[in-house]
Amino acid sequence: MDLGQLRTSVETPSVEVQLVVRARNGDADAFGELVRIHQRRAVSVAYRLLGNTSDAADAAQDAFVRAFRSLSQLEDPARFSGWLMRIVSNLALNFRRGRATRATKSLDDEFASVESSRDVSTGLRLAGDQADGTDAARETHDAISGALEKLPDKQRLALILFSVEGLPQKEVADILECSVELVKWNVFQARQKLRELLSELL
Repeated sequence: MDLGQLRTSVETPSVEVQLVVRARNGDADAFGELVRIHQRRAVSVAYRLLGNTSDAADAAQDAFVRAFRSLSQLEDPARFSGWLMRIVSNLALNFRRGRATRATKSLDDEFASVESSRDVSTGLRLAGDQADGTDAARETHDAISGALEKLPDKQRLALILFSVEGLPQKEVADILECSVELVKWNVFQARQKLRELLSELL
């Protein structure tokens, strides 16, 4: 890459930043594109925290609505992704605490892709299994889900965002509003606890 190309790449805002700026100015289509880009990860993160497709879809949809209404509060458009995932995570955790009193709702078509996140959730990479519909796969899924439920919120969320979603530690730290060192510690502790809980399975 020559100097001219490097200068152009540095000076040209990313597509996402442009979309955020347009959405801030009231462009609903631009925000719709942001939803399209991030909906799968948003629903996936919510699903892994909630273990229920309907609640995950509701939490993700609520997060997008809240993000749209609060877009003016986002100081740096380049940080939209982490900011959105923080909203998703907080709402999902709130859903966990309050779902006992909430009626089950049907999935919105816009978030139908939540089903595709089930395979990744089931495997969790720690067990390395895929959801193939067998009894063994379902038992694996149930065991992993049960073990995740026993982790503290911060540990579970750090593990999901870093180990499953593959987000950089710095981005996870931004989402959790903590230091990178604390992210590393939470992930380490979560893995240790899961190994203990899943010792027979692993």
